[in-house]
Amino acid sequence: MIKTRRRLGTATAILLVAAVIGTVPNSAQAAPADDVTTAVRHKLLEEAAVAADQEIRAAGVEDTRVTVTRRDGRAWAFGTAVLVAPRKEGLYPSGWIFIARQQRGDWQVALEGEATFAELAAAAPASVLARGERDAFTTLGTLSANGDYRTGMRLPFALGQSWTLRGGPHGWSGSPRPFSSIDLFGGDQRVLAVRAGTAYTMCKGWVRVVHDRGYTTDYYHLWNNIDVDGASVSAGTYLGDTGTDITCGGSASSRHVHLGFRQNGAYVAIATHNLGKWVPREGSTAYEGYALHGSKRVNVGGSLYNYGALGFTEGIVDSYGGTSVSRRSGPGTGYGVVGSIADGATAAVACSSSGTSVTGRWGTSTLWNKLTDGTWIPDSYLYTGSANPVNGSC
Repeated sequence: MIKTRRRLGTATAILLVAAVIGTVPNSAQAAPADDVTTAVRHKLLEEAAVAADQEIRAAGVEDTRVTVTRRDGRAWAFGTAVLVAPRKEGLYPSGWIFIARQQRGDWQVALEGEATFAELAAAAPASVLARGERDAFTTLGTLSANGDYRTGMRLPFALGQSWTLRGGPHGWSGSPRPFSSIDLFGGDQRVLAVRAGTAYTMCKGWVRVVHDRGYTTDYYHLWNNIDVDGASVSAGTYLGDTGTDITCGGSASSRHVHLGFRQNGAYVAIATHNLGKWVPREGSTAYEGYALHGSKRVNVGGSLYNYGALGFTEGIVDSYGGTSVSRRSGPGTGYGVVGSIADGATAAVACSSSGTSVTGRWGTSTLWNKLTDGTWIPDSYLYTGSANPVNGSC
């Protein structure tokens, strides 16, 4: 397979697409083809032709994996489309869920992340898309968190276990940004869904789960992965075991799960988001970095304990190097101290208000949070995943 790919070369791959399709269409243009599988393969080769890596640009038809899982007569199709990567370090496969519609003999193919994908999802019949899938695929959003990094996600293993942070934030394909991924292994090696959603098997060793809020998580290198096509999963559902599977390309020198983080159809930086009450932070280069739980810092090679998901109206106390944060009777340093709350504690927020400006790890802010016990702490000392009130104003 790889030898054939190398002979094709970039120019040949582009010519192959152009020869069959005529011209390279944009995401909203239909692709003539005898069958939907051929049309989706052409779409994948379009993606390959503009890839950043030279070896991916050299991909040929034999490096595409198209699985049509649902059909509605001759008019509609749904499934997964994967562009296989060479089996070498620093390269990973690219994969999408696709929807296709045939009109006047031509197949219009749309991949996740394209505007046309949402349009086709809205129009697809129930035999092709279940209602829950349609809702998830038609919810439009931006390709970034826009200052709200709340995920409601846990770490991808059992609550109460500690796993090793094998690789800090890095790209889905290694060094290229965004640093969307982390590598983990340990415990019982059972990889679990980080949040409820809808699961799809992209290829052997690779499962994707589509969540709410536009988020999607990818799990690669799995052994014994589940075989699913739109199955509903809960947080903690078994997806597979850590492994070294590279059926769709890339490399794995030892067993682990390569966890990728996406939003609205594209990989996004995992840093500053929350997973199991840990906040990943980037290093100066790929695979470096660390994770924070309050002021506790765990570098690559250290253990992450799975505390469970952080609620959308909760925060993690970060004393910015201390052992605790003072709780006050009102929203400001001029109010009396009525106790303290330990670094790393989970605090439930009742509402928020403006008060004295305070500088902490997460910047300088005048926002203060009233906790459910009636006391107040500055937002700069509480990681909530958002710089704005998470439970309304007081």
